Amino acid sequence: MFGGRRVTRRALAEFTSQLAVLLDAGIPITKCLRILEGQMPPGALRRTIADVLEDVESGTAFSEALGKHEAVFDTLYTSMVRAGEAGGVQEEILNRLASFMDKAEEIRSRVKAALTYPIAVCLVAVVVMSLVFIFVIPQFEEIFSKQFGSVDKMPWATKLVIQIGEHLKAWWWAWLLGVGGIYALFAVLLARVPAFRRFWDGLKLRFPVFGPLQKKSLVARFSRTFGTLIQSGVPHLGALDIVGDSIGNVRMGEAVSAIHASIREGAGIAVPMGESGMFDDIVVNMVDVGEQTGELDRMLAKVADRYETEVDRTIDTTFQVLETGIIIVLAVVVGFIIYALFSPLLKLMEALG
Repeated sequence: MFGGRRVTRRALAEFTSQLAVLLDAGIPITKCLRILEGQMPPGALRRTIADVLEDVESGTAFSEALGKHEAVFDTLYTSMVRAGEAGGVQEEILNRLASFMDKAEEIRSRVKAALTYPIAVCLVAVVVMSLVFIFVIPQFEEIFSKQFGSVDKMPWATKLVIQIGEHLKAWWWAWLLGVGGIYALFAVLLARVPAFRRFWDGLKLRFPVFGPLQKKSLVARFSRTFGTLIQSGVPHLGALDIVGDSIGNVRMGEAVSAIHASIREGAGIAVPMGESGMFDDIVVNMVDVGEQTGELDRMLAKVADRYETEVDRTIDTTFQVLETGIIIVLAVVVGFIIYALFSPLLKLMEALG
């Protein structure tokens, strides 16, 4: 966040890619920043680049100038830029960084796009059903009460939907407050109670269907981030510090901490990875081979490619099943309401017959 407005990951990736192209053409960093600032639309990123340009022109290192804007350029970003400065391969590092950001944004966008439809359908269904129970069902109740004399003489399905409608009409505000209160309490517990956050992050990994998807996504993120950092020249321990801070899951963070401790003590990476329970045997074996051959970054890239492909495939399959399940559930609910409303009519017709 900068100046009260958010810098999107997509915009930051485009800036990084364009900066790499300009640097690769031999243009000095100050002129590159001036060119990019001039072609950007007004907004948070343009103001940030203007500040970075001012610092660089005054003699501050590019990575140090970026580090002053942590809300826009995170630790991963500034660490890779710093490694590029030290190795004299700034444009190559920026290209890797842009590629990394594009892949991460692509996965995030796919998940969001897959979730949008079922969430929208569920929200619309809840609103429509609530309106039906609160406003439509009572109208039928008045009609049926005149014919049957009392609700108790109506079919069980009709009595049930009438009782639900009366409950929602009387207590809808309590349901709204309750749902809002539970969500607020959940958010507070996640933010302020480490034990609850650890429990929740572990529970997410055990959810049916979504647990394996979450785990594969975490393994892909760990492999891509760690591999990109060490390929860029960041020391292993420093790279693991960055990965641990950005991984977004306490259980995976604990696994990263165990790997960090193992390296600090002079041991390898594969053993603590296997003991953590977060990595499959094939990942552990590939990392072990990468350590022994000195090609750990290449092996991690292969792991990331494999698991990103699996995540894509799992997303497609999972949400197709989810959409089908939602449609079936809605069809059953709607069918039950129709049956509840028409069964009294059938009973009356039988009585008249």
